[in-house]
Amino acid sequence: MSYDKVEQAKKTIIGTKQTVKAIRAGIVSEVIVAEDAEERITAPVVEEAGRHSIQVTYVHSSEKLGQICGIQVAASVVAITG
Repeated sequence: MSYDKVEQAKKTIIGTKQTVKAIRAGIVSEVIVAEDAEERITAPVVEEAGRHSIQVTYVHSSEKLGQICGIQVAASVVAITG
């Protein structure tokens, strides 16, 4: 499952603004988006990933995604770099 990809990733970027910047910089290999996140938050990332032909994978829970990233809050979007 994609949660495993996040756990195994050497470097991740958490958050919409940071992920969009990283996509534009060309350092993102895949984007993980939580299905339970608000579309207004995730849409800019999904659109930018589409423009740059970056794979977008969906997971069920933003809470679990945040936990796996080692943060105390939910994570709507996580980018895997390199």
